[in-house]
Amino acid sequence: MSDKKMSESETHRARHATPPWGRWEVLLEEPDYKVKRVTVLPGKRLSYQKHSNRNEHWSVVSGKALVTIDGKDALLEAGQAIDIPREAAHRVSNQGQSPLVFIEIQRGSYLGEDDIIRLEDDYGRS
Repeated sequence: MSDKKMSESETHRARHATPPWGRWEVLLEEPDYKVKRVTVLPGKRLSYQKHSNRNEHWSVVSGKALVTIDGKDALLEAGQAIDIPREAAHRVSNQGQSPLVFIEIQRGSYLGEDDIIRLEDDYGRS
């Protein structure tokens, strides 16, 4: 296996990636669920996106998360969590000065990285 970094678009079975907003890595993957550690750099945010085949549960480990789900904002701190239903438009942003780290649990019939419908993106990927 090469040391080349994998991007989200290179494979639906990626194990990690370093998109412009930070990093994610798969901690555990089973046929109907996947667990990731997601790190969002200060001042960055993920795409406003939705998924056709999965729901997600985000649990904040450190930092503060501004989570938007279907246009409604919620501020989460370490120890707090939120559920994101399948097909819900969502994003997370880090407005703090330190990295935001959260655990993402995906559940659904298909968990590939290509099940992302980007509605808005700061990095030209929509």
